[in-house]
Amino acid sequence: MLEALICPHSHQRLEYDASAAELVSHSAGLAFPIRAGIPILLTSEARALD
Repeated sequence: MLEALICPHSHQRLEYDASAAELVSHSAGLAFPIRAGIPILLTSEARALD
């Protein structure tokens, strides 16, 4: 299923970070949270990568 998910900002692939429970978009510099097993792919909910 991960292959079907793309970043809503950059339209590139997302990488799953199990330790942080996030989907990471390196191209956009954003990490999207996963809450209760559901990815929250809203740019307003994403955190900026360091």
